[in-house]
Amino acid sequence: MELKHLRTFETVARTLNITQAARELHYAQSSVSDQIQALERDLGVPLLDRSQRQIRLTASGVALSEYVSRIFVLVEEARLAISQPSTELAVGALETVSAHLLPAVLAQHRALYPQVRVRVAQHNRGELYQAVRRGDLDLCLTFGDPPPDPALRSEKLAQEPLVVIVPTAHPLARRDRAHLAELGREPFLATGRGCGFREMFDDAFAATAAREPVAEVSSIATLSACVAAGMGCALLPRIAARPPAARGEVAMVAVDAADLHTTLTLTWLDRNGTNPNLTAFQTVLRQQLGETR
Repeated sequence: MELKHLRTFETVARTLNITQAARELHYAQSSVSDQIQALERDLGVPLLDRSQRQIRLTASGVALSEYVSRIFVLVEEARLAISQPSTELAVGALETVSAHLLPAVLAQHRALYPQVRVRVAQHNRGELYQAVRRGDLDLCLTFGDPPPDPALRSEKLAQEPLVVIVPTAHPLARRDRAHLAELGREPFLATGRGCGFREMFDDAFAATAAREPVAEVSSIATLSACVAAGMGCALLPRIAARPPAARGEVAMVAVDAADLHTTLTLTWLDRNGTNPNLTAFQTVLRQQLGETR
């Protein structure tokens, strides 16, 4: 299929008039008819119903018209991407990823691509996926799988173990590991429902004594501070637990449980997959993860 023929078909499908289409395209009417017939031969189906006085689209013509509109949007995007390459990359991430993973990635990316201005946005998972769908973000980093959506593409970058943080005076603070069953008897704090970290908590303790956390907080930083103050324990990805544990504010305890982990996932809009700024950032991200794990 030639783009010229598709452009002619798009005009005929919109006007349903060969004469008007020829006038808009500055072609002779015979040229318009020849191009439509060439497209029909190429596809092997009739696109126009010429049996009536006024032409109509066949079912195949209606289907093709929907694809043609999308094709020319992509053609225009490709033209702009090549003639006016973007110098900005919009990255979205969860609070934990923004605080504990992105700084090293952004520093390395800046050293390699100083001409690209990176804009970072921090939201919850649902807001991040919506922003990627709208095109407000080029990519986002979350824990867990993205929602099923044919417009989105994702890559599982790494598995992240889940650990428990406890107050430094807690008896478990003297141990390296604890069983999930005994942890189920401890008071726990968690984020609110709808948050990915709350889902991790609910899933992990689903088989133990069912009970609500003793408190719900809105951020991981506040959650860690409440644990440090002695309010209870919290289940977190190791990447979020390491900094407060390294500062001596809490103790980090591994959990003896099969397959207790989450997945760090990169998500982007499928049609933006060839964006060179996005692919370059992906490469830096993979390299940084390989060096720190």
